Amino acid sequence: MLTLTLRGLEKDGLVKRTVHPTVPPKVDYALTPLGKTLVEPVTVLANWAHGHRADIHRARDAYTKPPPPSLSAAGRRRAPTGS
Repeated sequence: MLTLTLRGLEKDGLVKRTVHPTVPPKVDYALTPLGKTLVEPVTVLANWAHGHRADIHRARDAYTKPPPPSLSAAGRRRAPTGS
């Protein structure tokens, strides 16, 4: 998965891949000038996520929490019938 992500970033011009002809092969990745323009906005996003992590965890817990048990059939009130 990491390789696919890096290849996509390379295709988009955000990273440069350099292969060194060594045994074993060595590959380096570096941000391109275009990729470097993302550092500031990604840092802002990371800071926001860090500052809101407790809210995010609460939301995730609420999402994955099982729903409260409903009333049993015996405990339910019957809807009035029209007579």
